Amino acid sequence: MKLQNLSKVVAVAAITMTSLSASYTMAADGKVYRLKMAETWNANFPIFGDAPREMARLAEEMSDGRLKITIDSANKHKAPFGVFDMVRSGQYDLGHSASYYWKGKVPNTLYFTTMPFGMTTPEQYGWFYYGGGQALSDKVYSKFGLRSFPGGNTGNQMGGWFQKEINSVEDLKGLKMRIPGFAGEVMAKLGAKPTNIPSGELFTALERRTIDALEWVGPSLDLRMGFHKIAPYYYTGWHEPATELQFLVNERTWKKLPDDLRTILRTSMKLSSYDMYIQSYHESAENWAKMKQEFPNIEVKSFPSSVMKAMYDANESLLAEKAAEDPLAKEILDSQAQYMQKVRVWTNISDRAYLDSLDNLAD
Repeated sequence: MKLQNLSKVVAVAAITMTSLSASYTMAADGKVYRLKMAETWNANFPIFGDAPREMARLAEEMSDGRLKITIDSANKHKAPFGVFDMVRSGQYDLGHSASYYWKGKVPNTLYFTTMPFGMTTPEQYGWFYYGGGQALSDKVYSKFGLRSFPGGNTGNQMGGWFQKEINSVEDLKGLKMRIPGFAGEVMAKLGAKPTNIPSGELFTALERRTIDALEWVGPSLDLRMGFHKIAPYYYTGWHEPATELQFLVNERTWKKLPDDLRTILRTSMKLSSYDMYIQSYHESAENWAKMKQEFPNIEVKSFPSSVMKAMYDANESLLAEKAAEDPLAKEILDSQAQYMQKVRVWTNISDRAYLDSLDNLAD
């Protein structure tokens, strides 16, 4: 009896080992996929540049070396705002950038980074992963042979660095400001002159008064850029409450990958994106403390209520125009609005109520 049982155990073990060996052989003997990625950022750019490198590291590790991703920075490929076209054409397999940079060629890409007066980061992630956002993104990008996935979030961004104080809507008229995305259209509607400038040129543009103001990110990245040395007014945000970067994937490359490597790539992107959000949050806290201590002359301001109201009204007007012009834009905007209406109730009775309760203790 014991001998029979032992034989059964040995047989089961042999079958198991054979299966494991076969699975390992399939992975170990499988093709190594070498992918190239272009990023919008310059080499060694912190936080933004950390996300794609962490993604590449995770993908290689989880695939046991079957996925190897090399990254070319903007100072190598020389086209920071050309990532969309380079990935679309197949010159690169992957890209790391921001969806709203492509609004000039594909207007509906605008809505997948963040929107003025829109969702917070947790709300927006809920919409994208569970509320239909990914399917809508696929509708937009599939027409161009691309896939887009979240590529890292900064959280709520600051409203920007200004060389003069903003006291009324009149102060926005003629203001030359680096501000991308839908917020740039809002500012233009109020008389400002928005522009987009690569990160490596921002300090010089502000210093030489090529622009009068700029928004970048927040303390996590603004401190090292040195804007506080040439623009004393630092305004709180309204325009980018949940700025999401993106990973672009060429559809032909995606289809060439076996199913397990697609899962690994998607998982690597998701993990590195969330990690960037937490890293950015941490660095903002650290740098904000440093800014307050070492640069006491920085004046933190919030836009006057009259200016905020004008921005909000301009934003609502532009949203209505976009929805009327394009059925897909309407579908995306309706989806975001409906999801925000639902999820904001929970935000209000959870995070906001908690923080308000703490504030009341201090009174």
